[in-house]
Amino acid sequence: MNTITAAITAVGAYVPDFVLSNKVLETLVDTNDEWITTRTGIKERRILKDADKGTSFLAIKAAQDLIAKANIDPLEIDMVIMATATADMPVASTGVYVATQIGATNAFAYDLQAACSSFLYGMSTAAAYIQSGRYKKVLLIGADKMSSIVDYTDRSTCIIFGDGAGAVLFEPNYEGLGLQDEYLRSDGQGRDYLKIPAGGSLIPTTEETVKNRQHNIIQDGKTVFKFAVTNMADASELIVKRNNLTNEDVDWLVPHQANKRIIDATASRMNLEDSKVLMNIEKFGNTTSATLPLVINDFEHLFKKGDNIIFAAFGGGFTWGSIYLKWAYDKK
Repeated sequence: MNTITAAITAVGAYVPDFVLSNKVLETLVDTNDEWITTRTGIKERRILKDADKGTSFLAIKAAQDLIAKANIDPLEIDMVIMATATADMPVASTGVYVATQIGATNAFAYDLQAACSSFLYGMSTAAAYIQSGRYKKVLLIGADKMSSIVDYTDRSTCIIFGDGAGAVLFEPNYEGLGLQDEYLRSDGQGRDYLKIPAGGSLIPTTEETVKNRQHNIIQDGKTVFKFAVTNMADASELIVKRNNLTNEDVDWLVPHQANKRIIDATASRMNLEDSKVLMNIEKFGNTTSATLPLVINDFEHLFKKGDNIIFAAFGGGFTWGSIYLKWAYDKK
């Protein structure tokens, strides 16, 4: 029996129409376009303005885009993994709702939350299900409506985040393509530096927590930046060395889109030329769980069968890691 590997065979994406530019942010908080651009690399981000639509709306759109482009029957999907930090609601799984809405009624589904590393962890999980031999089509969706948890009076966070969704389909491969190796890590000491304080079992929702804006994301920017630079770079360097790859062997780096300086530091550690480093942070900002699949979707046309791709991410918790994947197809 041939060894089963798990390969990405289709991609899809969706971003809202509304563009929140740096110029608009200048009217909301004490900041300016030059300051934001030089420190983050972000020029604009997309925002889902509809008050009656949540993360599931974004995820459904991305999944439908994939299904239409790949011309697959949703009934053939075995499972749906929903990577998100902004579930529609507590308890009721967003992934379950999304699976039903896209017609994947033969699939089982659940949510996976690891902050900005959610999609990276999801890649590992989806691949494991495929490699088990029990499942043939696993749909992994990364989606977040970050505008729902951002405080637009806090200039340290509102300049960073945007809304969006991306999806990939994992299927068995017998040519040795797909996911090759992974290095995933976490450290609970990071819990205090990037979080939403209230709304969970530790600090339940009260009138006071709402008044104190404790349901919005807060971060210690300097600490998060320091940990992100070190750990994303370390993880990417390690996985390259562990697989005996040189900088020439790596075709593409697909990094989490949190901050251009973090991306540059990771690429520098890997000694990669700029043309191999894929970024769309300028137009989307940090879409958390959606960053990696949005990059895949934007640059799918460049990928060739057999290309060596390194994925890297860092998120709250702290969570981080890197994945080495061989691309499985040429776009038609």
